[in-house]
Amino acid sequence: MQLTIQSKRVEPDIAILEMSGRITMGNDSLQVEWNSKQLIADNHKKLVFDLTNVSHVDSTGIGIIVMVAGRMKEAGGQLRLAGASEHVEKMLRLTSIDKIVGLYPTTNSAVQNF
Repeated sequence: MQLTIQSKRVEPDIAILEMSGRITMGNDSLQVEWNSKQLIADNHKKLVFDLTNVSHVDSTGIGIIVMVAGRMKEAGGQLRLAGASEHVEKMLRLTSIDKIVGLYPTTNSAVQNF
């Protein structure tokens, strides 16, 4: 299933990328990178990846998440991950992403904890 991404602003400096599909090598990961770059360029300092409808994240997807977290930090901002399924959350924890980026059960909880 190809990745689809919807961007929405919930506050002037908070954006949510709602993703559906798989974050894997190829165009899927590039879409995440491009969308994130644009939000950083638009001066968003707080970004939430809504992973509720993401079924799989491979090593390239993990790398993209780490890269976006680093870019957000360089820009004076923060990245949060929300709504990961049990399978996706297990992958994020196995790769220690939870040590770099906060994991939250919902987008609301991620937004409230900025």
